Amino acid sequence: MTVRVRIAPSPTGNLHIGTARTAVFNWLFAHHHGGKFILRIEDTDLERSRPEYTENILAGLRWLGLNWDEGPFFQSQRLDLYKTAVQKLLAQGLAYRCYTTPEELEALREAQKAKGEAPRYDNRHRNLTPEQEAAFQAEGRSFVIRFKIDDDREIVWNDLVRDKMVWRGSDLGGDMVIARASADGIGQPLYNFVVVVDDIDMQITHVIRGEDHIANTAKQILLYEALGAEAPIFAHSPLILNMDGRKLSKRDGVTSISDFQKMGFTAEALVNYMTLLGWSPPDSTQEIFTLEAAAKEFSFERVNKAGAKFDWAKLDWLNSQYIHNMPVEKLTDLLIPVWQEAGYNVEGRERPWLEQLVGLIGPSLTRLVEAVDMSKIFFSDTVELSEEGSKQLQQEGSSAVLSAILAASENQPDFTETAAQEIIKQVVKQQNVKKGLVMRSLRVALTGDVHGPDLIQSWLLLNHLGLDKSRLNQAISS
Repeated sequence: MTVRVRIAPSPTGNLHIGTARTAVFNWLFAHHHGGKFILRIEDTDLERSRPEYTENILAGLRWLGLNWDEGPFFQSQRLDLYKTAVQKLLAQGLAYRCYTTPEELEALREAQKAKGEAPRYDNRHRNLTPEQEAAFQAEGRSFVIRFKIDDDREIVWNDLVRDKMVWRGSDLGGDMVIARASADGIGQPLYNFVVVVDDIDMQITHVIRGEDHIANTAKQILLYEALGAEAPIFAHSPLILNMDGRKLSKRDGVTSISDFQKMGFTAEALVNYMTLLGWSPPDSTQEIFTLEAAAKEFSFERVNKAGAKFDWAKLDWLNSQYIHNMPVEKLTDLLIPVWQEAGYNVEGRERPWLEQLVGLIGPSLTRLVEAVDMSKIFFSDTVELSEEGSKQLQQEGSSAVLSAILAASENQPDFTETAAQEIIKQVVKQQNVKKGLVMRSLRVALTGDVHGPDLIQSWLLLNHLGLDKSRLNQAISS
């Protein structure tokens, strides 16, 4: 058997962390077994589906490296297939037209609520006679298509994560609506039905999704059976929780994958972290690995039943590890759009200069966006003095030290790291001051603050642009 799995996001919003984690598990399982990873866009919700959300989903999966083998397939382009399947169930007496009005359904719900009963449809139109149907049609009533569910039926499946699962038909809320009404008969088919039709048509062998779909699984197994198909194997992964153990929500700062990208996380770190949300590798000490490496080890035997807690600190740590171990050339490619978004004149800088800057600030980065503040002094014509910086320049001897540095640097046609170190030594000796005064004063003059990246490397970068002397003059006259 060739393993065939699918990720089936709905384009009613951007690609979310929960959907992306499900995509990761599907991708890992498919690649572990040499199978196929299929992308299906479930856009049956025509009112809320948007093309911009579809593009966001596709871009997010590509950015994460979750490339698909088949698709994307769009449910909105497969309506004839679904309607044919509905007709099959109607013809076999496994589904029927239900003419219950919204008002009647609301009255039913209110009566059940008053009795303390769970809401469920009472199947009142399951066995209408042709005469009764004709009477409802004469009234101008519209209908939906309902699938018959036997209350006494036991639904059992062996879940790859949760082992044996048992549901009863009576737990499923009565006969299930599988298609809405329309003027020409069968209207828009609904989620639980089209999912099954698609999975049969695409020969899906394993359905891997979140545990919030478990109730849907019980209904869908009945539909597979009714359509004459063998149900796939199911695996329901744990939900992603916040640090308090509650289901993750937007209140916890949860965002779409594109927003994680804007927050400065690398694709490699984010997909690595999502792999660990609910799955643990055989070597429990291993935390950093590529998708390909994880796929070799992935199995549902190591997927937890309990919810996976989302830990921002852990994600930040992973991201910093990827950044710190990234080749300067690649990190530069990632930082250029970050600088451009901040309005920095990247085009006015030579590539070797940019890579030298990246080599300077890279080891201090946790997120890519931190490069904006860290490198601001290298893209600005002037500097702003911090409170500590202002105090430093007011210290006795500071102005004289900076004047001596400026004079010495004027005579350095080939400004190198060695030359910079020699100037500092020379000024310390000439001015008869401690090296700390020279270094702190020079740093403030060049960067505006007493703290910052390596001073000599910063000086070299600014000297290449001709900004060091103007800043020394500005500090001397301040």
